[in-house]
Amino acid sequence: MSTLPKRSEVAKENTWNLSDIFADQKAWDQAYEDLKKDLKKVAEFEGKLDSAPQIKAIFELEDRLGQATEKLYVYANLHHDEDTADPTYQALLEKAKKLSVEVSEALSFVTPEILSLPEAELDKLIDSPDLAAYRFTLTEIKREKAHVLSKAEEALLAQVGNISQAPQNIFGMLNNADMKFPKIKNAEGQEVELTHGSYIQFLESPDREVRRSAFKAVYDTYAKQKNTLAATLSANVTKNIFYAKARKYPSVLEMSLYGDNISKEVYDNLIGTIHESLPLLHRYMKLRKKLLGVDELHMYDLFAPLVEEYKWDISYEEAKKLCIEGLKPLGENYSSKLQEGFNNRWIDVYENEGKRTGAYSWGAYGTHPYVLLNHNDNLNSMFTLAHEMGHALHSYFSDEALPYRDAQYTIFLAEVASTTNEALLMDYLLKHADNPKQKLYLLTYYADQFRTTVFRQTMFAEFEKIVHERAEAGVSMTPQELSSIYYELNKKYHGEDMVVDKDIEMEWARIPHFYRSFYVYKYATGFSAATSFSKQILEEGQPAVDRYLGFLKSGGSDYSINILKKAGVDMSSPQPIREAMSVFENVIAQMEQLTK
Repeated sequence: MSTLPKRSEVAKENTWNLSDIFADQKAWDQAYEDLKKDLKKVAEFEGKLDSAPQIKAIFELEDRLGQATEKLYVYANLHHDEDTADPTYQALLEKAKKLSVEVSEALSFVTPEILSLPEAELDKLIDSPDLAAYRFTLTEIKREKAHVLSKAEEALLAQVGNISQAPQNIFGMLNNADMKFPKIKNAEGQEVELTHGSYIQFLESPDREVRRSAFKAVYDTYAKQKNTLAATLSANVTKNIFYAKARKYPSVLEMSLYGDNISKEVYDNLIGTIHESLPLLHRYMKLRKKLLGVDELHMYDLFAPLVEEYKWDISYEEAKKLCIEGLKPLGENYSSKLQEGFNNRWIDVYENEGKRTGAYSWGAYGTHPYVLLNHNDNLNSMFTLAHEMGHALHSYFSDEALPYRDAQYTIFLAEVASTTNEALLMDYLLKHADNPKQKLYLLTYYADQFRTTVFRQTMFAEFEKIVHERAEAGVSMTPQELSSIYYELNKKYHGEDMVVDKDIEMEWARIPHFYRSFYVYKYATGFSAATSFSKQILEEGQPAVDRYLGFLKSGGSDYSINILKKAGVDMSSPQPIREAMSVFENVIAQMEQLTK
């Protein structure tokens, strides 16, 4: 294996240009000093936020401080991620983090002080012409009021904060540090280490015995710790119920959705619509069984390759060209901004020694976004490029169209733009696939995205809902109870053509997302919204493109559901999920056709 280049050895054109944020370290230091001076002005407002002029002035100062902090933090963090071992940027990042905490602490009185105003006063401020630019912020503050407690109660809850992280921390330690899996035999018959990282690679092995033994070894190991893991998950659920009751929410689910102002109907609607679409997943399972040529399809066959490894080398230059072609339906303006990102060093392309793994898009308001990649010349890396540029251009258009505090979009919306890019690129690749094997390879890749991102995450979301409802009704969450709920859901979702191995009943024990309760549904809604957008864009053309670009320019200027609705995707109705399912059905039909 060739050694990775040092950061200093990477060609300049394959690195991002951070001088677009600060020209040099001296400019960063100056901005840091200026911000420290500006921060001293905050104290002048404490105890005086009782009129429109005062509130306007503190909001303006808050925006100025927020923007300046963001620039300092992003610059330090991006440099740090280029080479995490570089002590210069480790120190700079620490300095930026400390400053960020200082700014948050200095401004922490603002929301509680505004909240302490009588409701009639708050309403007057919301309608004040002087505060028109901050109407959405004030409306949000008012919405919080019903769930904010007295000063003494809030102080008490803050002290409980550290204890409340215990279930997640204990799970993390047990899962990542203490859990040891036995060795298994690989396809060559050698004894090899089974780890969290290698587990999926073993499940993707063409050798069925390797898949089966990895699957058994993992769930046997979790089963040995089932009482501890059930107690940990149950403690997390109990903590959630405590917070929901303390903050006067009807249920944990409604408390979790409240931040994004998402109604319970959106959650229930996702589960209900996926239930009506389960025959499609069952049809895919039947096709998987046929393509694998097995008498019985088992849970450990879900990641097995359906197409003999199709070798498709896609260089970075080729990936950029295909992205530009694939995203042409989004119009001239979008294409030119995409090209601008490619040409003007927004992207840090290849792996180097010490560079942060994975991929992301990030940036500071007032400068263009940046994208970190660790590019390999394959299909997955090309989709990662399209995905991250979706995030980047979402931020670019929002920042360009909106003032600082309205530009930041929610997590509920974050995955929509990135996944829309992937869907459009996939459509282009399928239309231009030059042989049946390549087409089947693409279709399999796409079908598995539907299975893992829509169906699997919805099954997780349903599991969380059932567990919390039963716990709220006083049922004890024993390992038997958790395993029984999880096993029955797997049977329901995978259908008659799947042998639902008993071992899978322990899978709940290894899902870290269950400690970020009611979060995973956003993967399924985001993917569905994106698939719906791409379908509308491809079928309707310009009117749908205009609505979609309107969505990209909306940032966080309204509630997420409203932003999507204006753009033609109403997540409170089954329509977008049904549209996504019609795309999935088409993918399966094409696979069936190719494998007759």
